[in-house]
Amino acid sequence: MRPSLIALVAVVSFAAVPPAHATSVPDARVADSRQVIVVEAPRWSSTEGTLTAFEKRRGKWAITQPTVRAQLGYGGLVRGDKRRQGTGTVPTGVFDILRGFGRKDDPGTSLKYVQVDRNDAWTYNPRVPSTYNVFQTVDRSWNSYGGYVEKLWDMGDQYDYVAILDYNLPQGPITTGAKGVRRSSTSPDTSRGGGIFLHVDNGNKTAGCIAVKKKVMRNLMKWLDPKKDPAIVIRVT
Repeated sequence: MRPSLIALVAVVSFAAVPPAHATSVPDARVADSRQVIVVEAPRWSSTEGTLTAFEKRRGKWAITQPTVRAQLGYGGLVRGDKRRQGTGTVPTGVFDILRGFGRKDDPGTSLKYVQVDRNDAWTYNPRVPSTYNVFQTVDRSWNSYGGYVEKLWDMGDQYDYVAILDYNLPQGPITTGAKGVRRSSTSPDTSRGGGIFLHVDNGNKTAGCIAVKKKVMRNLMKWLDPKKDPAIVIRVT
């Protein structure tokens, strides 16, 4: 997570598609990322915004994905450090894009990608901190977690292609126990929620993610390259 990348958003116009090349970013602290996705909304209460993708080429930020509409959370947006679970808000800030998963075959991304099956889940039960905001692959019902679990296959085509954002993820090593449950040695903040993704738009507002049309999402997945330290900037203009 690199707050310095927020300086990049100055190159984006919410009202119009940006020019072929954005102006150079004067902040040298963003030099460690050569791929940046910028998501903007006009108000904190917005449930729709825009997404534009940039890549740094020969010292200049070039647009690789022209501005498109993005679905946001039903609760609008909130500062990342103020977000709370269950509010349907999109956290603002700067987050690394770490890896991906999806119901579909690997689209050709350079990110580490897992094609999910009916056993895979994302757990975020605050009463079980060691499994909070963790991807699970074990075959089990997760009934004891109540509503604090997403069975990824059952989420439908919105999870055909997903990029995982580094929002409130466990920072310690994750190990698999005897029953196949994956646990983190260092739990994240269990009040802030998790499972904040960039994924496919299914026509509905999200619960805190950013969603774009499937063709756009597939193209973004193919473009993202961990060697270029991809990050996403989410902000209110």
